[in-house]
Amino acid sequence: MSAKEQMMQKKAAYMQKFVDLLETYPRAVLVTVDNIGSHHMQKIRVGLRGRAVLMLGKNTLRRKAIKDNMAKHPEWETLLQVIKFNVGFVFTNENLGDLREKLLESRVPAQAKAGIIAPQDVTIPKQITTPEPTKTTFFAALDIPTRITKGCVEILTDVSLCKEGEKVGSSEAALLQMLDLKPFTYGLKLVQVFDDGFVYPAKLLSTNTGDLFKAFAQGVSNVAALSLGLGFPTLPAFPHVVLNAYKNLVAVVLGTDYLFDQAKALKERVENPDAFVSAPTTTTTTTVAPVVEAPPPEPSSESEEEEMGDLFGF
Repeated sequence: MSAKEQMMQKKAAYMQKFVDLLETYPRAVLVTVDNIGSHHMQKIRVGLRGRAVLMLGKNTLRRKAIKDNMAKHPEWETLLQVIKFNVGFVFTNENLGDLREKLLESRVPAQAKAGIIAPQDVTIPKQITTPEPTKTTFFAALDIPTRITKGCVEILTDVSLCKEGEKVGSSEAALLQMLDLKPFTYGLKLVQVFDDGFVYPAKLLSTNTGDLFKAFAQGVSNVAALSLGLGFPTLPAFPHVVLNAYKNLVAVVLGTDYLFDQAKALKERVENPDAFVSAPTTTTTTTVAPVVEAPPPEPSSESEEEEMGDLFGF
């Protein structure tokens, strides 16, 4: 058997395995596997063992396998639009919300490498670093203000080193390695979900009940606003129509002698507002003066003379 025939058999076996997994598992999560080494990938496969099946491969073979089985499985057509770039399939029978937590555990911190696309912004805070004073020229080449503090290089201001979506330069990567910083995390990144023929973004897996109610309320509000703007009656706009009609009737009541029970209290408030003003409560404080006992009266001079007379017997 020639090498070409062997290659054709391997491709056919791969496409058949892909079709079998799609038929066996009703759900799958599409993940990107950028910057993941073989050892890291092996750990991910072991962690998913018994819960899910991770399958990588060429997109062209997977698209061909789907197209060849389109007549039998027309619901697979939605996958053709999302099979692109370095993407893999995680097939499972479990709840996708629980599987999401397991897949996110695969991300581990790693050092930045020159030439890769930064997945996030990197900012170095001002700090006293460990490099020796001889490394100041390296910092100066990156326009990072420094000074020597206690025999070490001190970064004086926060420095934005890398921007998300831009390539990491060799100088930036060398600086991060010098500072022993691991700003990026690498692992499986969830991008799309395939669930019983429907494809939707993987970020929806983190949606809770509160988010669903909030989105539903926003949709009802949009329908009501559109209905009121067009003058087309709908159920979401019905409460607003009733309220607006009530406001119009109240305006008629306030401008005429016409009155109905639901507007009686409002009309009374407008015509006699003083009757609904509550009397201000005044708090009176009584200050009790301390009781001071009066000193005993001093004896007069006449009584003194009498006492003196009695004393000497006159």
